[in-house]
Amino acid sequence: MAKMNFGGVIEEVMTREEFPLEKAREILKDETIAVIGYGVQGPGQACNLRDNGFNVIVGQRQGKTFEKAINDGWVPGETLFSIEEAADKASIVMCLLSDAAVMSVWPTLQKYLTPGKALYFSHGFAITWSDRTGCVPAKDIDVIMVAPKGSGTSLRTMFLEGRGLNSSYAVYNDATGRALDRTLALGIGIGSGYLFETTFEREATSDLTGERGSLMGAIQGLLLAQYEVLRENGHTPSEAFNETVEELTQSLMPLFAQKGMDWMYANCSTTAQRGALDWMGPFHDACKPVVEKLYASVKSGNEAQISIDANSKPDYRVGLEKELKALRESEMWRTAETVRKLRPENN
Repeated sequence: MAKMNFGGVIEEVMTREEFPLEKAREILKDETIAVIGYGVQGPGQACNLRDNGFNVIVGQRQGKTFEKAINDGWVPGETLFSIEEAADKASIVMCLLSDAAVMSVWPTLQKYLTPGKALYFSHGFAITWSDRTGCVPAKDIDVIMVAPKGSGTSLRTMFLEGRGLNSSYAVYNDATGRALDRTLALGIGIGSGYLFETTFEREATSDLTGERGSLMGAIQGLLLAQYEVLRENGHTPSEAFNETVEELTQSLMPLFAQKGMDWMYANCSTTAQRGALDWMGPFHDACKPVVEKLYASVKSGNEAQISIDANSKPDYRVGLEKELKALRESEMWRTAETVRKLRPENN
């Protein structure tokens, strides 16, 4: 493990230099890895493992995602099976189903988790709130996690570009004495940039907070609020969108992603610097109570229960599509379609 300084706090991380791909292949050389679920994380992790030389099969129900797996090169009867067949054949079962699907499949899946196998997750949800999900693994199997800090699509894209997506990892149960080695080998195998340690509970609470906060919920709320104020004060859709979203995503985010917020500030006008420094405090003070309320809701299990209840409704997909359609057809994101077409690379 490498000791790294994160803002004055020393943490241990595992890098590809310390844990090379050859070592990962050696550790898992006798393992059959079954990726269960081919939705969000499944394709990226399965294809990266396959391309890195591991023995991988996919377990997926018949339907659209089954056909997607075929299109990605998985062969029915050879490397593509039903969930039950794949779980039976595997020594490592990578459960990459949605949280709602884990709950419905768990009674079937656990039958194939015989002693010595490993059960792998990429999210701590099912285990952290096992009193709500019913997912309680037996003590005679390894229960492990590698959670990429991004979508499965990003994991695959960055892998093909020769880069890696950072991941957290955790061992919940070590029945074989090999759980940590299995975890790190899988983390390197799926294409992680570096790996940092967590627990199932910490991953689940931070993940749900991030999704509802700065990664998705808060950012949409903030962007929409600014866009609306500009529009209400006579600015055109194009101007409001460019000043709210386009400049952020196309110009400024790459700067602070590369070298930090201070560097981005330093590369903006003195007028922008002064305003940003003056207003970051009020925004922080307004937002922190909301984030605290959000975190408390996540920590208590309330957000998990809301998700479970919503995803369990038979018409959930229909309602979800209506909500996403309203978002997609809002003026701000319809304006985005036109702005994207006008980018130089599209002309």
